[in-house]
Amino acid sequence: SKSYNMTGWRIGMVVGNAELVDALNRVKSNLDSGIPQAIQYAAIEALTGPQDCIQQHNDIYQRRRDLVVDMLRSIGLEVEPPKASLYVWAKVPEGYTSIELANDFLEQVGVVVTPGIGYGKNGEGYVRLSLTIPDAGLVKGLSRLAGWHNTKNKFRTKR
Repeated sequence: SKSYNMTGWRIGMVVGNAELVDALNRVKSNLDSGIPQAIQYAAIEALTGPQDCIQQHNDIYQRRRDLVVDMLRSIGLEVEPPKASLYVWAKVPEGYTSIELANDFLEQVGVVVTPGIGYGKNGEGYVRLSLTIPDAGLVKGLSRLAGWHNTKNKFRTKR
């Protein structure tokens, strides 16, 4: 779904062992009433229509990834560029929890990042940034972070 900008539409399919698929279907049928027909038709069109948009989207996300990684590194955050993801995970500097850093970014510069702890205990120590924001919004947010960092001169160390 992400390849076609259908993120969040919850469209997908399962192929596998018949007993497991049947069990999954029983669980799924108790969670919701299925995928709306309009979304099913949109997915058919996406899958059977021209596919050149996929490379175009990949190029956009790669450009955004490089922009985010470079800017975060320039302010001292440790970042490993993702190989295939719409998200960048940045290591939280010493002296912060993921929630504290996310709160500082939100409250002091109006930039939203997701604290890693929200994805489980192994997410602590990281914040997640989305690459789904249009380029202009990414540049604006990253510039705010850089300005905030420059006025503070560095991230705090130790609480």
